[in-house]
Amino acid sequence: MTDRVLELLRTRPDLAELAAFPFEFDVDSAYHVEEVHLASGASLEPIAGDDAGGTYFLCGGTAVLHASSEGDASLLADSVGEALEILVRLPAWCENISAELDEESLLAEIRAADDEAREEFVPDLDARRAALISGLGLPHRPLVELLAMSESATRRTEPDFVLLNSHELCAYRLDESFRQPLRDIVLGPGREALERMRSGDLGAWEEAAADPILRAGVLRAARYDRRDGDLPLLRFLLEHESAARTEWYEERRSAAVLVASYGQDRDVPLLRSATAGQVTDSAGAVEWARAEEAKRHGRDVIAESEFTWIDLAHRQGRLEHARVALIRMLDDTGPDADRLRELSRALERIGDHAQAARAQFNLLSLQDTARDRASEACVLARLERRKGDLAAAGRALERARAAVGADGTTPDGEVPQWHRLGLGRLITEQHLELTLAAVEAGDEELARTTMEHSRLLLDGIGKESAKALSRLSTRAKWAVAGLRPPAA
Repeated sequence: MTDRVLELLRTRPDLAELAAFPFEFDVDSAYHVEEVHLASGASLEPIAGDDAGGTYFLCGGTAVLHASSEGDASLLADSVGEALEILVRLPAWCENISAELDEESLLAEIRAADDEAREEFVPDLDARRAALISGLGLPHRPLVELLAMSESATRRTEPDFVLLNSHELCAYRLDESFRQPLRDIVLGPGREALERMRSGDLGAWEEAAADPILRAGVLRAARYDRRDGDLPLLRFLLEHESAARTEWYEERRSAAVLVASYGQDRDVPLLRSATAGQVTDSAGAVEWARAEEAKRHGRDVIAESEFTWIDLAHRQGRLEHARVALIRMLDDTGPDADRLRELSRALERIGDHAQAARAQFNLLSLQDTARDRASEACVLARLERRKGDLAAAGRALERARAAVGADGTTPDGEVPQWHRLGLGRLITEQHLELTLAAVEAGDEELARTTMEHSRLLLDGIGKESAKALSRLSTRAKWAVAGLRPPAA
């Protein structure tokens, strides 16, 4: 369904002219300086431009996002009508308005700014504003309500309305004051459940017992907000973590640290089991807890790794929050191999192979040894293949072959017996996977070329590695054999 106000602006030149000047919403300039898309994958349509080269976008068919030509972007309103209300009644030339002002003060600031605007460039401002408001049928809300609507929209830019440069995949900036820390988002349910448990709400205890993800949040919340009377609920949480024996070892360790810090004799058997025998008495429990806390920043929530909150967001199903946090981190990461590797793996885990490949590409450029270059190039090939860029995957495998001299060229460095080791199997496996992907995509030239490299690799790697890949290699060979003969 087309937005009513947008349809009026597109079909009424008189109203479109008023919106364009002086309110800088020009539907005839609905294009952006570069190709962009939303990180969430929601639809994005340019609908107007401003005088400074910025663009207004319609997101998901309803909300309005503004992107400047300087790389900033924020949600403006939940509809085109609300966006025009804001632009017309809180105009760009009024720079001294803020949420701290009441209705009377806001009105005074806008009147003063309007006086200057009339003198400098738009003497008939009042008539233009009245005609546009009337023509579009805009309501007359209190200014404080309108400003609150605008700020509320801006605070909701993340995670669903984050704008990316489609070529470089970097995110447009959003003022820090409008960004809620991820830790507060993911700790919210745990903090709420913890307070309910402290109040004696049996339902909260049952929920924590049944839900390992909620329990993880409660444990995190309890770690950074400790109370003298928490031991019974901490013991309860540790008992359920120990009984569950989930893959999330960190939660069990965290619960054990919290219980051990009390140094109670009755908890020693539980702690001995939870810590695999590291705790054997109450005095040792306290010492062990202190040592563990020293390794893990203790009670300082600010010092906790951002990856902790990203992992918890992922487990809670907040994939867009996790994605945005990782993209922002990647944008801010320089030549730091360890951080890039962690970002690449984390982005792959949430299924964003394009951003993972961006991190991996930068990581590959930092490798010092031929072995590491070959290994990381194989990871890049996998990511490029999974994001659908088969040509880029082929280039990555070319770099892997070059690193070890697998294509007959002089290797980048010494990797003794690489073909007999796991590296040979890894390189070969990625060639076979790319062959199958190329056949499926209809890229016959890439499929045949990659299969030729695969055959040479299969002839050179160790027998055990070749045997382990036999099923995959058979599939790839039959897939290529089924292609039509190349043109003479």
